[in-house]
Amino acid sequence: MRLFSHKRRPVHLGPHRAEELPRLAADSTPQGWTGRTPSSPSESAVPGPQTVVGGLSRYQELFDAERRGRSAPERAPIPGGPEEVAANLTAGCYFLDADASATCLMPRDAWCDGSPGEIETHRWAVVVLIDFAHGVESGSPGDAWMLGSQQAAADLRATELAVITAGYIRNLGFDATAHTAGASDVDRGRVALQAGLVEICDDELRSPWSKRGFGIGVVTTDLELMPQAPLASRSFVDRFRSHGPRWWFGLGGIRPGWSRLRGEHRPLHMGKYPMERIQRVDEATTLVIEEEIPRVPQRASFFDRPIHGDLGQKFVEDRKVFAFKTPSAQAYLSMIRSMVPHQDGPVAEVAAEGTEDPQANALAVKAFAHLLGGDMVGICKIPLHAWYSHDASGEPVEPYHQNAIVVLLDQGYETMEGASGDDWISGAQSMRAYMRGAEIAGVIAEHVRGLGWSARSQTNALSHVLHIPLVLDAGLGELSRIGELVLNPFVGPRFKSVVITTDLPLTPDRHIDFGLQDFCNKCTKCARECPCGAISFGDKVMFNGYEMWKPDAEKCAKYRLGNLKGSACGRCMKTCPFNTEGLLSQRMWLWAAIRLPFLRRSIARWDDRVGNGSINLVKKWWWDLEFIDGRTVEPSKGTNRRELDLNGGRFAKKQKIAMYFADQNPSPESVGVAIKPNRKEAVARGEVAESPASARRRVNR
Repeated sequence: MRLFSHKRRPVHLGPHRAEELPRLAADSTPQGWTGRTPSSPSESAVPGPQTVVGGLSRYQELFDAERRGRSAPERAPIPGGPEEVAANLTAGCYFLDADASATCLMPRDAWCDGSPGEIETHRWAVVVLIDFAHGVESGSPGDAWMLGSQQAAADLRATELAVITAGYIRNLGFDATAHTAGASDVDRGRVALQAGLVEICDDELRSPWSKRGFGIGVVTTDLELMPQAPLASRSFVDRFRSHGPRWWFGLGGIRPGWSRLRGEHRPLHMGKYPMERIQRVDEATTLVIEEEIPRVPQRASFFDRPIHGDLGQKFVEDRKVFAFKTPSAQAYLSMIRSMVPHQDGPVAEVAAEGTEDPQANALAVKAFAHLLGGDMVGICKIPLHAWYSHDASGEPVEPYHQNAIVVLLDQGYETMEGASGDDWISGAQSMRAYMRGAEIAGVIAEHVRGLGWSARSQTNALSHVLHIPLVLDAGLGELSRIGELVLNPFVGPRFKSVVITTDLPLTPDRHIDFGLQDFCNKCTKCARECPCGAISFGDKVMFNGYEMWKPDAEKCAKYRLGNLKGSACGRCMKTCPFNTEGLLSQRMWLWAAIRLPFLRRSIARWDDRVGNGSINLVKKWWWDLEFIDGRTVEPSKGTNRRELDLNGGRFAKKQKIAMYFADQNPSPESVGVAIKPNRKEAVARGEVAESPASARRRVNR
């Protein structure tokens, strides 16, 4: 939790005051360099018999396999020169949660013997650092799994960033290669010294901002960029400027030097968000009639129906590209697809000793997920209706696991600040979270199988379960006005989920209640701001056994798929009052929204008055470019740049919501056969949908 906002700090500057550090010339030899790269701080613990290193190594190999590739045949129309290129690439790394990132001239002495011909053309480099996580220590939950794994975990994350960045550069039409802990043609520490991300202290590589160890990823490229320079020695004045009170308290929006403000007083298994302070209840805050919830085929989803031609030929083509129409999203997509074959695998024949304790397992799983970069974790039993009845190919799905581990991935407040919600970065925000989620879930499932328990990762690319019911049951949020979406008290709707289903014994979490039903009843901002009018202004209804504000899924899908001035859409996430930065002042606002119901309507109105949901141009770091037929081009239709529409509610009384109940779903066997939705019937069904009050009376009788 921070005290000061980072709204005025450009994304490419990162979370540290690195711009205050004195530097040498860009082509200078780093201070203390003797021709040998010292080692970085290491962890004292060694891996035990239940170590997670095996799963980390497996996914390290998957990413390493993608470190090279073919570049787009034409170079992209990049706006600006080398300085803007450097800012774009480093900001992209911070979007991926780098702890530090910089560009530099590629030192010739950093190339390893026998390096490929890239030594002559790859004259520039992008470097990323991932710090060791805090809280991995003996006696903490999951210590038997995670002790001795810090370097492998940091290396995997650094590898992910390097591989994604290299893929993005290649999609721009330039050559790029990622260099990682598992496969490298360069001395990564030497390159990090040249970029000024590390320095030599007492014959050890050190980050200026942390005493812990780190992982390093490097991308070498022929794309010209403005280099940063090696660090120079610092005087007392220099140290006061960079590491003084401003750094200690996080003034200006940087990461605070005070560990408590960074959240490092919290045990790893609890994560950085205080979900333990949210009221827990035995049942969801919306009516859920289990016996009336049908199992549905994946074929019925309005994001799958276009594949089969249900919405017409135009949407068949749109569905193939809608969320990955940009060069960055394409880089994420490549890795998502490469992980699909590894979502399941063989299980060790004998269960590991000590893995029968459900509470200990639950805490260990949560700690491990946070170590890997998950933002929040919950656990639940899997209700029957959360399993698809049939998969995407029409094959029946028989439930095969009892428990679900649900991990939430924040889509990034900083980037959301600079966006309209339905511009060209929207799809990349989704794909970034899906990619990281697939990586986290894959590593966890791999480890659980190694412990002798069946486990499978369920990702956006291949899932046998519906995620929304599991996010709700895992106590990670409440159903919101946005509709078929669970909203979290700390990140609002600004997340994607990934699920691991397993038979590992786990203690489930309880539901939460933070007053959202009353708040959403008094706030219609998401409905007002929806570009296609798909979010209901009206009251909740019963839909397939759930009490909810039912959205018009058909309208939503058509807009997100057919958006000509952007990639997909997250306008509702952008404008929700719960989409917050996480400052102390906002936590006080959250407390009032939870504890003081009479203030909720005023809080919703105040959100407009202070301009939350507007575009913050300081945070726009990406280029509005489109990826078409293997080439990156300027969008022919332009870019959505929506500001708040304070008069958007004027259409509320005319709104008609089409509701396609389970009995209107296409047959699961109709794979490849177009089944046109009957919208007129769906609107009529929506107008007479049962109210929650009526359903409660009926159930009570």
